[in-house]
Amino acid sequence: MNGNSRHRHAQSRPRRGHGRTQGAAGAGAGAGRSRVPGPLPEPADLVRELEPVVRAAGMDLESVRVSPAGRRRLLKLVVDADGGVGLDAIAEVSREVSARLDASGAMGEVPYTLEVSSPGVERPLTEPRHWRRAQGRLVSAPLAVAGGHEGRKGAPRRPPTMQGRILVAGDTSVTLDIDGDQVELDYAELGPGRVEVEFGRADAAGAEAGSMLDRSGAGNVGGQDGH
Repeated sequence: MNGNSRHRHAQSRPRRGHGRTQGAAGAGAGAGRSRVPGPLPEPADLVRELEPVVRAAGMDLESVRVSPAGRRRLLKLVVDADGGVGLDAIAEVSREVSARLDASGAMGEVPYTLEVSSPGVERPLTEPRHWRRAQGRLVSAPLAVAGGHEGRKGAPRRPPTMQGRILVAGDTSVTLDIDGDQVELDYAELGPGRVEVEFGRADAAGAEAGSMLDRSGAGNVGGQDGH
């Protein structure tokens, strides 16, 4: 699990000689100032539109959030991959996502800012791939049912929260090193896990790098125009 990398795009004025959909073409600076934003796009619709683009880049689309920001919108995507994702990969997928949004008009005609980032250590571990990508890290997770094994004769009651270092993370279970013992737990036994910050580790704080591209018609603000 790597530190957070971020790249941002913002909607820009269409260039002459380049085709645009009606939604993208109407997002110039003047239009953005005079237009009152309508309903926000549904995240589920954006996932269906953008997930193929992210998967084609060899990544998983972990989350999509869209929120109002004055007379514009902020679209946040979190992407991840085995081995983590670096700034160059995030910049590339940002350009691909930006092109898909322009072509589809999925964000409507309201100016928006696109922010693409990798997950930080605060991302909950809810899928097998999350646990796999945290292999070697110290994690904690609540039991889905505290003391779920107390009915088994002679079995000790488990604590409500399990903490250990991930040794192996498979499709259905994870093996933790807990005080020198190897304990295998089914994911169904665990609630959302979280990575514990270990001071002294090189990646404990989570290095952050990235740039932002503001798709607002005002040009480039701290990033590069993806068009």
